[in-house]
Amino acid sequence: MPAFQFLKLYAATAAVFFALDLIWLSVVAKGFYKAQMGHLMRADVQWVPAVLFYVIYVAAIIVLCVKPGLERASMGRAVAMGAIFGLAAYAAFDLTSLALLKDFPKTVALVDLAWGTLVTASVSGASYAIGRAMGVS
Repeated sequence: MPAFQFLKLYAATAAVFFALDLIWLSVVAKGFYKAQMGHLMRADVQWVPAVLFYVIYVAAIIVLCVKPGLERASMGRAVAMGAIFGLAAYAAFDLTSLALLKDFPKTVALVDLAWGTLVTASVSGASYAIGRAMGVS
């Protein structure tokens, strides 16, 4: 994939992922996270690590999920790879948190694992469709 196409697809993918995650974090699950682990949450967001997560994660979605789907001309492949990657990536945080952090809620881990799987699969499918519309193969 040429660099210019990658950058265009990256920008579109980042917009989709950020929009879905923003809705999840600020509307759907805001009260849930606060109720379940308010004692662990900061009063202020640390933006540098948050932005770094999005920058790295979106690139990984394209390279590990979308590109294989585009190469096979298979949205199903992109979505499946997205689900597997999302589960693995979110498990790295959630299961490590359960193993190491005192009072990390099991319910949060389960909900977060489901969200990571769903959002990454969805973003991978949307990014695949955007890539196809852009003529990326």
